Amino acid sequence: MEALRDKKLPKATAKRLPAYLRHLKLLDASGIQRIKSKEFAEITQVPSATIRRDFSHLGELGRSGYGYDVPYLIEVLSYILETNEEKKIALIGYGNLGKALANNNFRRNENLSVVAVFDNDPEMIGQTISGRYVYGMDQLAEVVADKGITVAISTVPSRYSQMAIDAIVDAGITAILNFAPDPVIVPKDVNIQYIDLTTELQTLIFFDTTYSQKSKV
Repeated sequence: MEALRDKKLPKATAKRLPAYLRHLKLLDASGIQRIKSKEFAEITQVPSATIRRDFSHLGELGRSGYGYDVPYLIEVLSYILETNEEKKIALIGYGNLGKALANNNFRRNENLSVVAVFDNDPEMIGQTISGRYVYGMDQLAEVVADKGITVAISTVPSRYSQMAIDAIVDAGITAILNFAPDPVIVPKDVNIQYIDLTTELQTLIFFDTTYSQKSKV
């Protein structure tokens, strides 16, 4: 298993792994223990040939005619994606979602930690709210440098997302998780991932409807 982290994966494959893992965990929670690439393709909206090619980079994970063992795939992908190096995170946008993320603070991985929160609301800036001191966006670059922050999470709404992302990039951060689903423009050396809660909910409903129907057949 240790050799898996040493494998050099194509960038496109590496970007798809977290999404695969999210879907697999939903399958596991639904009681699905085995799945074929064609079925997984319907769920992930990734072509089955691409899924097989991605998984082939990680070794022999499936068997012809059988498919893939869901718990084992979860184990493999979780191991690969596990972060052992400390990562300090800036949280941009301290509304309800921001507060929830800051409160959770990645308890399952002690190497991931939100160390500073930012907002542009004058009534919040300079205040300690829900146990967090709120910095202004004009302080982002200074705080990022001072605290050694390398990752940012943005919960800013889509209509303001590009401005927030621009500020994050200008502060020198190259790893961004964006909760606004609309694509933004970033330099080529910046890695950005999008979380679309509506899509995730629709996927969950798809699982529930599809596999509930199959169980009745």
